Parts: sequence; C-alpha cells; structure tokens
Amino acid sequence: MATDLNTTDPLPTHPVTPPPPTVAEHDAQAVSFAETALKLGGKSDDEARRTGAIDRADDEVEALFAPRYQTTHSPAHRAVWERTVPAEEFIAHPAETSPVMRRVIDASLETVRRHLRAQTLYGDDDRIREEVLAELGVAGYWGLLVDREHGGVGASFTSVAQFLTQMATLDGTIAGLASIHGCIGAVDPVKTFGDEAQRRRWLPRLASGERLSAFALTEPGAGSDLTALRTTAVLDGDHYVVNGEKLFISNVRPGRTIGLVCLVEGKPAVLIVDLPDEEDEHFQLKKYDIYALRHLYNRGIVFRNFRVPKGNLLTPPKGDGLTIAYHGLNLGRVSLCANAAGSMRAMLAGMLPWAEYRVTYSEPIAHRELVRRRMGEMAGLIVACDALVAWCGSLLDRGYRGEMECIIAKIFGSEALKHAAIELYMKTHGGRSFLKGHPLGDNVHDFLAPCIYEGEGEMLGMAFFKSLVKDHGKRYYEPVGKALAAAGIRQPNPLNPRHALLLARPAAPYLKWLVGRKLRGVGTARLPSDLPAALRAHAAYACAELPRMALAIDAAMQKHQLRLADRQCRMAELSQRTQDLITVLVTALYAGRHADPLVRDAGDLLCEQLRQKLTGARPTDRYYKRITALGERIAKGEAAAAESLGLATIEPPPILERYDR
Repeated sequence: MATDLNTTDPLPTHPVTPPPPTVAEHDAQAVSFAETALKLGGKSDDEARRTGAIDRADDEVEALFAPRYQTTHSPAHRAVWERTVPAEEFIAHPAETSPVMRRVIDASLETVRRHLRAQTLYGDDDRIREEVLAELGVAGYWGLLVDREHGGVGASFTSVAQFLTQMATLDGTIAGLASIHGCIGAVDPVKTFGDEAQRRRWLPRLASGERLSAFALTEPGAGSDLTALRTTAVLDGDHYVVNGEKLFISNVRPGRTIGLVCLVEGKPAVLIVDLPDEEDEHFQLKKYDIYALRHLYNRGIVFRNFRVPKGNLLTPPKGDGLTIAYHGLNLGRVSLCANAAGSMRAMLAGMLPWAEYRVTYSEPIAHRELVRRRMGEMAGLIVACDALVAWCGSLLDRGYRGEMECIIAKIFGSEALKHAAIELYMKTHGGRSFLKGHPLGDNVHDFLAPCIYEGEGEMLGMAFFKSLVKDHGKRYYEPVGKALAAAGIRQPNPLNPRHALLLARPAAPYLKWLVGRKLRGVGTARLPSDLPAALRAHAAYACAELPRMALAIDAAMQKHQLRLADRQCRMAELSQRTQDLITVLVTALYAGRHADPLVRDAGDLLCEQLRQKLTGARPTDRYYKRITALGERIAKGEAAAAESLGLATIEPPPILERYDR
C-alpha cells in the first residue's frame, strides 16, 4: 500500500536540476554523454539535461551501497549479463524470528482478531479506529523496523514482510499501514539517513505509535513527473518556511509525522515534519472522496508559510531528497507483494465454503473443473508471491540495493492480486461479489490500486530495463557514441572507410563481447542436488534463457540505438520477459526446498503457466488435469491443504443472500 498513488521509480523521474560542473570527472562525462546522445536522437536540450541529471542521481544512489551489493552485482543483473546464472543467489536465506518478534506478532494478530470478532475494527466513518492503532502500538506493531536501541523490535525485513502476509489475511489495510509507517513513512528515512540526534528525537515516538507517519511526495502536477515538484522550503533564520501542496498522502492526519519532499535551494530535500494537532492558516488538509484506501485517511496537504525547524532536514551522504524516498520505496514494493500473498489467502479461504454451498444443476460448483482450476491457480500465485517476498527480503537484509529484484516482486504481486480478484475470486462468487458486505464488493479498489502503488507497473518495468542495460550501454555503446559525437556523425555507415576507421578502436571491446557471447553460449548453472525433477526442469529452463536475454536486449539496442528510449513497448516487453524468467527461477527454487508437497505442486504449476506465456505454448490436457487435481485437494477442505497454504486460521466471510437447497 503506497504513501501516495502516483510515485514512480527514480530512473525516469529524477529532479530537473543539472549537476554542477564540480562533480567527479566520470560523472560529468556520463552526464555529458547522456545529453549529447539525446540531442543526437532529436530530443530537446531540456529533456537531455534532465536525463543527464537522472543518470548522475542513479550513480549517487548506487554509491550508498558497498560495491558488491550494487546493481551490476545483483542477482537479476548477473543472471542476464553473465554466461552462467548464479543460481545460489536466487535462493532465499531463511529469517529467524526472535522471541521478541514472536511476542509482537502474536499480540498484534490477537488485537486485530479481537476487534474483528467484536466488529470494532472500524469506526462510524469506516476507517480503522484510533483505539485499534493505539493498541497495536502497545503490542509493538509500529516499531517492527525500529532498532531496539530506540525502542523498537529491530526485526529483519524478511521476518517483517512475512508477518505482513499473516496480517493481510485478517485486514489488508492494517498490513498496509505497517508498510506506510515503517517502509515509506518517516521510520526508514530517519533510521537510515538521520543523524544520531534526529534518531533519538523521532524513532522512540515512531516505534511506540505515539507519532504515526506518512510520506508526502506527490503533488497535483507532479506524479509520474517528479521533475515538476513545486513545494519549496526557504531558510529563514532557524526555520524553513514551507509553501506548496501535496496530494494522495495516505495515513495523514493532524498530529502525525511526515517525511516531506520539497525543494531546498532548488534541489529535492526531505524535511521530517511533526504536523500540528489541529489545522490552522499555515497547515490544512485537502479532503476528497476516494474509493481506494477508504479504511484509512488519504488526504492532500496545503502549506502556507508553514515553519519547520532547520534541524529537521535530513542530509544523506550521497544524493538528495529523492534518494531518501527511493530507498524506502524498495521496502514498500516487497511489502506490497507480501500484502498480496495474504489478501489472496483470504480470497481462497472465502471461495471454499461458497463453492461447496453453491449448487448448479444439482451439484456443488466445488466439483466443477473451472472452479477447481481457479483454486489451483490461486495457490500457485500465493506460492510465487511468498517466494519473491522471501528472496527479496533476504537480499535487502544482506545489504543489496535490490532495486531490480524489488520491482519484480511489486509488479508480480500487484498483477497477481488484480488477476486473482477479478478472474478467480469474483467469477467464482458471481453477482454476490458486489453485495455490500462482500470482501470483493467492499474492497475491489484496494485489490486493483496496488498496480500503481510504489510506481505504476509498466513504468517500473521500463525502469527495470534501464537498470538492466545501463552498465552494458556505458561499457560498450558509450565509447562509440562519444566518438561519433566528437566527429559530428549522426548516422554511422560501416561501409564508409572513414566511419569504419573512426569506429575501429571504440567498437573493438563490444565486438569482442558479442562474438564471444555468441560462440561460447550459455553456461550450466549449479542447481541444488535435491531439487525435485519437475522444479529442476523449470529452474534449468530459466537459467538457460536468462543469459540469452542479453543478446535479445543487445539486438534491440543495436536496432533502435538513440531511439530506444522512445520504444517503450519494446522495452516493456523485454523487461517483462526477463522478470517472468526470474520469477520462474525464484519460485522453482523456493518450492523445491519446501517440505510440503502441495506447495511444491503449486509452485510447479505456476512455473509451467509462466513458461506457457513465455513460449506461446497452449496449455496441455496434462496441465489442466494437474491444476484441477490441485484445486480438488484444496476444495475438499483437507486439513493438510489448509495448513499448507496458511488457510487454517482464516475465518471465511459469511455467505450472503443464502437460499434453501
């Protein structure tokens, strides 16, 4: 669940301010090349300058991480550009749950269950009651990602994300609030980028829930295009004076703490702002009706000469305010996938009693092949989301930047949730889906909206692609581009002796890479020896196809050259193909290490479904037989099946508009 509805990835949306000429020589050269390349491609000086700033900003984000954990050394990047996929990097490292964390989990879940039973979770305005939020604070829920030194739990991100899946089976909004507060609200910015005084000032109150938090990034004219930020903070003595308007800010109310992205001296910055307990002439909330996020407060904020102490400014060692924002967005993206896994479990648990109750042509629909296929498919989506959450969480806990991997989890999780809600859940429940009180009718917007949270899916897919090709372009295409630019050649012709001579030296490393890649082919990945045969076949397929994506991507770079940035559909397709292959690999390895045969079968069938999509193959009768058999095991309500998928503790919603058989 996002802080706002229109945040996107840093790569296409970084600030307009160009870097000063005093930056490191390499960065200055990179920016200069980016500007020159876009000008040669027919772009305006303004767009070229913005793109140059984007590239430099991405380098600054990279510099926050140790070299071995930067993008070029990440599993997703290596899987494409190395001959042999490092399969061991796609296996999730299990997270230990400390006794403290276990107590917080149990107390938090029991708090929500108790209010659900008493029907006191929501107030008269249909939003989570403040008393519930306060009780969760006593349980320790808001301090999950705050270190113990500052009053929190100090849990690993993996264990927190997996806990959010459990919470989402009870209530997706409360699970989302933990992400808003801890990942993309004020907790992560203060913990990661604050100085010690700032951490001592805010973290204990954020951990206790005394100050719940939000993140104010989007503006009326700055959603996907954050170069259009207009909110300013001007230093006046010991305070910044803030003027501007923010929009689509979740979890904002008077008395809460926000991370405010604004322009300070023309550059994006983040101020930690304790909002007043009441609105006044300097701070007002902009109220509007919104279908999604209806169980929490989503508001706009208007600042008019609002004063913030200058000590509230966060100063990252590298980058600027958007660097701070994007750091938390990666955590939020994985949390979205975790929330989707929990929400789909609740859907599946709700399908079971209805499918047994609903009779058509003298037989319960639970016996019908289509319904059983839907249940089997839902199980596969759940297992894949679990796999991606565990994998991404372990990478982040180990210190990886994880941008590409978290994008995969966000896109898959949000698209899986949308598909499950409409194609599997709604179609099984029919017209009752839209009755007031039905989980789909009451929450359909919350099942669809995650596709644009933390970055709209296709925009993020293109950002994934840019991260994937950036190093390859700099390493092999940039020298050629610089040589052409220096010679004033717009359209090189290899048959022109002058052009061939000019390009001989700068193109030599690229030609060596290309010929070597084609001649040497793909290496054999080392897969776990105990991987079941079917899942091993899926993992081996992904490990063979991922390095081949390098040639497909390079061919697109060759063909479109400077115009590639305008070929958004092709970039999106190549990006999605790569993401699907990685999802196959992660799911196969996760399911293969799982002791439960139902989880293994669900993972196997999800991988087969993705392979059908990748190859264009039609589903076989054997596939339909296997997925409906899986659905039958789930539909029968067997205790083992319910335990396998985490359905045993979920209370299904009542059947609406019952009838006598």
